[in-house]
Amino acid sequence: MPEFDIDNFKETWQQQGIEPKYNNAEILQMLNRKSRNYVKYILWISIAEFLFILGVSGYYYLNYGNEDNSLIHILEKMNVAVTPEIVRNLDAFYFIMKIFSIAITLFFVVKFYLNYKKIRVESNLKNFIVQIIGFKKTVNLFILVNILFLVITTLILAYFVFRAISSQNIEMDHSTFTGFVVGLIVSLVFSVVLIWLYYRLVYGIIMRRLSRNLQQLKEIEQSEE
Repeated sequence: MPEFDIDNFKETWQQQGIEPKYNNAEILQMLNRKSRNYVKYILWISIAEFLFILGVSGYYYLNYGNEDNSLIHILEKMNVAVTPEIVRNLDAFYFIMKIFSIAITLFFVVKFYLNYKKIRVESNLKNFIVQIIGFKKTVNLFILVNILFLVITTLILAYFVFRAISSQNIEMDHSTFTGFVVGLIVSLVFSVVLIWLYYRLVYGIIMRRLSRNLQQLKEIEQSEE
């Protein structure tokens, strides 16, 4: 009986051809379907965000009106006389900002929907890669716009406070001024970090999977050249 040589066995086994389970066309079709589903998930999330913002705004106006007491309390602590004009201007500002917030979210909901409709499983590989890259840019722009909107809103509110102080010729001591500015910066940074973490968690998981699909699509494209 011949002696069994495991080294020869391993070499022979490694030299045997292994048929791939799926060819490039089948892999491409699976990646296309998965990528389109990821786009659909982000579309659903953005619709949920729009409905949430719309619902919260409607509930707030029906139950509490337009007045926001937090900024009024800050003005009162700074010895600013809260006149009816200040209240009206503040109400108008919050109303405009909420309309802008709803409009921005609605715009991106429509944009995500159009991107979703544009992505087709039947698309050729290069067109599909371009569509996925375009969608990723739209998501990144959506996140950036939301952060910029928060920053701009905070800066306008700060300007509103300083204008009210200067119009009444109120002299703030150094500690009060420093406390307001530090509190404003800390709250802004905290809010930006929360927004970033939210999108990182909610959108990040889907976007990472979409990025992996995109990388695989590019590898298939390179192998076919």
